[in-house]
Parts: sequence; C-alpha cells; structure tokens
Amino acid sequence: MVYEIHAKETICSIQTPHLPFQVKRLNRHSRERRYQAELQSSRLECVPVEFGDYHPLKAITVTDAKSRRGARKGSTSSSSSSSSSVALDPLSSMLDGTDPLSMFAAASAVEDLGRKKREEEVVGTDFEPWSAKRGEILARFTTTEKLSIVSIYHSSAKIFPGSSAVSEKVRTRLEELDDQEEGSQRELLNLSQQEYANRIEELNQSLKEAWATDQKVKALKIVIQCSKLLSDTSVIQFYPSKFVLITDILDTFGRLVYDRISSMCSADSQTLPDSFTAADVNDTAKETCLNWFFKIASIRELIPRLYVEAAILKCNRFLNKTGIQETLPRLTAMIRGIGDPLVAVYARAYLCRPLLTEMMERCKKLGNNALLLNSVMWAFRAEFVAARATDFIGMIKDCDEAGFPKHLLFGSLGRSLACADPPEAERLTILNEAWKVITKIRGPQDYIHCAEIWVEFTCRHFTKREVNTVLADIIKHLTPDRAFEDAYPLLQSVIQKILTYFHDFSVLFSMERFLPFLDMFQKDGVRVAVCRTIMEVFIKHQLEPTRDPVILNALLHVCKAMHDSVNAMTLEDEKRSLSLLISGFIRMVWFGRDFEQQLSFCVEARATFCNLEPLLVQLIHACAAYSFITIPSLSSIFCRLSLYLLSGQVALANQCLSQADAFFKAAVSLLPEVPRTISVEGKSRSSESLLLDFINNFFAMLLVVPDHPEHGVLYLVRGVLNMVQDYTWEDNGDAKVKVYISALPLLAAMSQETYLYSIPKVDSNETLYGGDPKFLTEIDKLCETLISQVLDYLKTLGREENTVRRQGSLSFSLFSSLLAHGDLRNNKLNQLAVNLWNLNHKHGCSDTRTSVRTLEYIKQQAQQPGMAHIGDMVQRLTLQSRT
Repeated sequence: MVYEIHAKETICSIQTPHLPFQVKRLNRHSRERRYQAELQSSRLECVPVEFGDYHPLKAITVTDAKSRRGARKGSTSSSSSSSSSVALDPLSSMLDGTDPLSMFAAASAVEDLGRKKREEEVVGTDFEPWSAKRGEILARFTTTEKLSIVSIYHSSAKIFPGSSAVSEKVRTRLEELDDQEEGSQRELLNLSQQEYANRIEELNQSLKEAWATDQKVKALKIVIQCSKLLSDTSVIQFYPSKFVLITDILDTFGRLVYDRISSMCSADSQTLPDSFTAADVNDTAKETCLNWFFKIASIRELIPRLYVEAAILKCNRFLNKTGIQETLPRLTAMIRGIGDPLVAVYARAYLCRPLLTEMMERCKKLGNNALLLNSVMWAFRAEFVAARATDFIGMIKDCDEAGFPKHLLFGSLGRSLACADPPEAERLTILNEAWKVITKIRGPQDYIHCAEIWVEFTCRHFTKREVNTVLADIIKHLTPDRAFEDAYPLLQSVIQKILTYFHDFSVLFSMERFLPFLDMFQKDGVRVAVCRTIMEVFIKHQLEPTRDPVILNALLHVCKAMHDSVNAMTLEDEKRSLSLLISGFIRMVWFGRDFEQQLSFCVEARATFCNLEPLLVQLIHACAAYSFITIPSLSSIFCRLSLYLLSGQVALANQCLSQADAFFKAAVSLLPEVPRTISVEGKSRSSESLLLDFINNFFAMLLVVPDHPEHGVLYLVRGVLNMVQDYTWEDNGDAKVKVYISALPLLAAMSQETYLYSIPKVDSNETLYGGDPKFLTEIDKLCETLISQVLDYLKTLGREENTVRRQGSLSFSLFSSLLAHGDLRNNKLNQLAVNLWNLNHKHGCSDTRTSVRTLEYIKQQAQQPGMAHIGDMVQRLTLQSRT
C-alpha cells in the first residue's frame, strides 16, 4: 500500500550563496571510518586478574564482525482459405447449365434440409443430430492396427432390350445380384485407419454415382457388401468407428430409395404431404416399394439383409399405416440369430436410432425397463432429457427397482438437469418429486452419490432456502455412525457446487446449515482444502470491502482452520499460499471511520494468525494504514512527528518500504507547520529545542532508509534541509546552523563502504549504490554547500560583539564535526579546521577544560598509524588563556 502526501514534496539541493572566500572541494572525500577498529580502541584496557578477583557480573567482551557487500513460446496457428478455378468441360454448355451428378447433389441438399426440418418437428430442436455423435465416435475410437476391406468390381451394366418383359428384367437383376455375392469382389489388406475411411467414402460416392446413372442394382450390391463388413470384429476397438462409416452408406441408400418412391408419388405435379398415408400413394410407387423389399428379402446372409431392410424401414409408410410397427418386432427377432453379441448390440442400436419416439413408448410399456431408460438418459443430449424431465420422472417412478436401483436413474437424470434447464414452470415439481425418492435412500453412500448430483440443480435454479434444506438433509443422513468420513470427495463436490452459484457470502453464511455442514470435514487435509476453496472464491468475487459481522466471524473461523494446520512439517510454499489467502481476507475488512474497530480487528487477527510470517507482514501493513490515517487526528504536532517517525521505523523493520517511505515523507511535510512556541503546563515555551531533537533523531534514522528510485539521490535528506532553510526560526537563535552541522556526520556516514548500523533484510544505500562515484559526488556537493552556509553565518556573527560567544560555540561544533568525520589529509580542509579552532579561542570565550581535553584527544589520535597529518595539525592548535 503506497500512501501519498499532499504537502510540498519538491526536494532539491540547497542554494549556495556567493561566498567571499573559496571553500569549494574542502570535503571532497569524507574520512574513511573503520567502526569495529574504533570500537576496539575505545574499550577499557584489559588487565589480567587473579582467580580470586573473578565475579560473575564482570563484563565479558565479545566481538562480532560483520561485513556486507553491495552489490511459452506460444504457437500460433492460422487458417486460410483459397479458391481454385477449375476449367469447365467444353461439353458442359450442351447440358443446359450443369451435369446430372451436380443436379443430383443439389437435389439431395434440398432434401436433406427438408428431412432435417421434419425430424426437428418430430423430436424437437433439442435432439442431438447424428452428425454430432458421428464426429465424436470417429475421434474417440481409433486404432493403429491394419484393416481389411472387400473391394467390388465395377462390371459393366447389362442393357435390356425394350421389348423385354418386366419379369425377365427382375430375374436378370437378381442374377446380377447373385453374381455379385458369389465372386465379383476382391479383398484389400493392410489398410491404415485413414485409408479404410477413405475407401468407405469412395464406396459412398460410388453408390451415389450408380444411383444417379440409374444403376440401382449396382447400388444395392455396394450396400450389401458394405453391410457384410459389420460382421468382422477382429479389430474390436475400431468397431464403433466402422459402424459409423458403414451406416453412413446405409443411410444414404435408405434416403435414396425413400426419395425415389416419394418422387414417383409426385408425378402429377402434386407434392406428397409430410403427413401422407398409404392411401395417398399411387400404385406405381407401391409396386416399386414392394419390389425393393422383395429384392432385400432375397439376400441370403442375415446381417446384410437385416441392415439393408432397416435402412429402408421408413418406406413401409408407402404400403400401409402400421407397416413400421409390424416390421419392427420381426427385425428385432431377426437380431437374435446373430451369434456375436457385439454385432448384435450394434444392430439393435441401428434399428433404434430412427425410432426414438417408438423406443420411449416401449420404455413406458415394459415393466423392467430401468436399464434401457438409464441408457437413454446417458446417450441423448442433456437438453433433450431436460425438456422431458417430468416424463422421465414418471417413468422412473414406475420402474421395477429389483434389477436397477432408482437412485441410479435419478442420478442419470440429475446429470442432465445440471447441464440443461428444464421448463421453468416444472422445476420446483421436478425437485420435489426427485427429493421424495432421494431422501428415502437408506444406504448413506448410495444417498450421497445421488444427492451430490442434485445439489447443482438446486443451486442453479433455487434460493438459499432450498439449498439449506438440502444441506440439512445431507447432514441428517451422514451424521449417524460418522458416515461422512467415507464421503469426503462427494461432500467437497457439494461445497464446490454451492460456491459456484452463491458468490454473496452474506447470503451463503446466513444459511443455518452451512457451517454445521463444514463441521463434517474433520480430517485435517480435507478440512484445509475445503477452507482454501472457500477463501479462493471469496477473494475472487468479493469486490467491495465488508464489515458484515456474519461474514467476518465465519471467515475468521475458516481462516483459523487453515492457520492451525501449519506445523513444523509444512512446506514454505504451502505457508506462503495460506498466507496469501488469509491476507486477501484481511484486506477486504474495512470499518470506515470506525478506527477503533479496525484496530481491534487487526489486533485479534494478529493474535489468531501468529504462525505465518508473511501474514504478520500483512497485518503490519494494516496497522501501518491505521496509523497513517489516525495520526493526523492528534492535536499535538510533536506527538504526530514522533509517531510518524516511530511508525516508519516499525514499517522499515518489517520490510514495508513503501509504508515507511510514506511515514517519513509525511513527517517532512509536517515540519513547516511546527509553531515557534508551544504551551507546556500552561506556559508558552519555545519549540526550537524540541524541533532540533526530532531532526537529530530523524537524521539518525535516515542513514538506513534506502532512496526511492523515482525521487532522486538523498531525497529525504534534501527535503529536511529544504524545510530547515524555509522555516521561520527565532531571530536570535542558531538552530538552522546547528541542523546544518548535525547533517554533516550523517552525510559522512553515508559515504562509507559499510554503514555503522543497518536493518536486517533491508538494503540501505550502501548496497543500492555500492560506492558509486556519482553517489559520493552528490554527498560531497551537499557537504560543501552546508559548510558554506555555516561559514557565511559565522562571518555574520563576527560583525557584532554581543554575538562572538555564539560564533565561538558554533565554530567549535563545526571543528569537532570536521575532526571526527572529515578527511583532514586534504590541506584546505585541514587549514579550515585550524581556523575554526583559532576562531573559537579568538575572543577568550571557549571552555578551557573542553579545549584541553579535545587537544589531548587529538594528540592521542596523532599517534595512531596513518594519522601523521593530525600530528602536523596539532602543532598549529594553541590554547589561549583568559585575561
């Protein structure tokens, strides 16, 4: 969370006024500090002691030296369409626009549309067309084994003389049929699946071409030989696809025969109506229809005779009203003569496929029809079953449960209703009728298998009242003997389905039985998985912050279950995942202006979720947000400044860099508002000393605060110094210059390779910049500017006698800073230090004791290795006695 401040934030370098003397490049480099060595040298001298002098409270010195070093391809597919121009046959102009095959194809397309429309009127638009099932079967049932197919010789058709009798013509065609069955064929071996499918398609086209050229017997031969292929089950996994391919040819043949006879009825330019009866059919059409049935009846083998007659089964309408009803039992009885059970089953499937309505009627009439009814509900589209859900429920209730349990039937019906919607007016009736049966199921496993399916239908179409009733019924059935322990996967599915349709958690948790339902998940792993699912849905769909106590209490219970599952064996990834979910919940809790309630919630959450470190950081974020919002409401400006600094320190210690940055910027923005006087115990006092103390503490913190990548180098330090420059200080005070002098040690410390102190897991500027020369140059420029400001101010103080004491005190402060942090090997800086010492002693206002001790310290430092330049400087430092 990034906080913005609305006060002035422009941070730039302090303007350097014109100086009467040159001070540029005095502090080109700060003195290199070795903090550990200095620490050791400043310790008390260790002397050996006798054992008798040992005391447990004597100091034990431990040195800890630390060092830090800075320092799918997605595949794209494109589809293109192209058209190629085919040269026209020069003879095509003599055919009045097109050839007979094209005319036949065009007529077939129109007939297909009409047939599709008629089928929709019979079974409804929700009936799944065979073309959809066909593609699914071909894609599913494949093989890599080699296949074989019988290829038919295309012998020339015999030409009959015009004077031949009709009986001779029929007899000759039957002889041709016998010849075809006896030997005018060959077997193609070692075909791949694709080659096999291509060959079947060639036969389908050959069938159409033979029919278009009036070679009806040849067309029948093709159909007979293709039907024989269905008796071969050698490659059993490919048989369903073979069945689809062969029945395509049978369907084509059946359609051609039906359309041929139908066209004969329209010879008088009167189209046969869709609801025609046998009385509307002329004698010629009836004779032709009988002729086809006689030809098929003469086929000697059972399987081709059965399939070909089934293909033209609809043609019975041309003969009599009850032709189909009379023929269907006979064909069904014929199937009993097929020895291979697989071939027999598929033969029955082909016989039933045009006959859905008839099959539904048989289901109603049969007493033991449960298995057949279940197969129908599984096989047909969900939309088809849903539209007739009331009828299916009636048939299910009438079924004999001895052979096939009713709960399995209701399960099959529920799966369809979960995917498609029944008529709205029937939905409540469907649920009531189904649940009357489901709630009476005795076995808990049978019960939950069926109830879990119907939960989705309930959630999809009803309110929390009905869902709560279902949950109560599930609890009632699974609580005895702890039956729920064997049904965890199904119970998880129930939760998932409820969460799919109920995204308003105030509604969800207002269900009385929802939390008791969650209590059935008593296995740790399952319980955590369910809680995780709930939190994922909440985070995804809860768009607005909430303070609803029902939601908060319930989700705290859910989050606590996830938190309590964490132990020493929990993987870090799992901890991180759980922390993100709980953090997402905490971020969505907002009490508006009720800050006390917000803080109380954060405190409760902190106590509840103590095992997840990432979550603690999130709580720190929340507490930081609370502090950032509530601090401005305090009346005392110094309390606000102190809390901004303290909150920033806490945020930085917990690696919340953006929050810490916001607190520090808020403190800088507040500094110009500090009044010159404040009331202390009813008395007006200057605020200057309190302000200086705060700024010094702030400088100490800024050493470890990393720069913001968008705000430039040392932007917080520059912000404080800009504020100091613009602030209205007391007329006779030196506070501004004291701040400048206090900033010099901070800048010197920032130029070190290793900082004096740091915050764990927070990269300070030493790491970010890694001693970059540009960074050091910026520090040097800022130091030079500050020193120039101080020297100008000292020069101003020297103009009046009543300010010489203040001049001496400030010059000694600057001298001490240069001595401790400046690189006095620089001659100009060395000379400046001497001048400041002499200025301090010029008017006899210096503290002699302090001067003596300082001079002794300098002499002691001069004896250290590499400090010879200090010894030279000592020679020029003199003590002036007071007169």
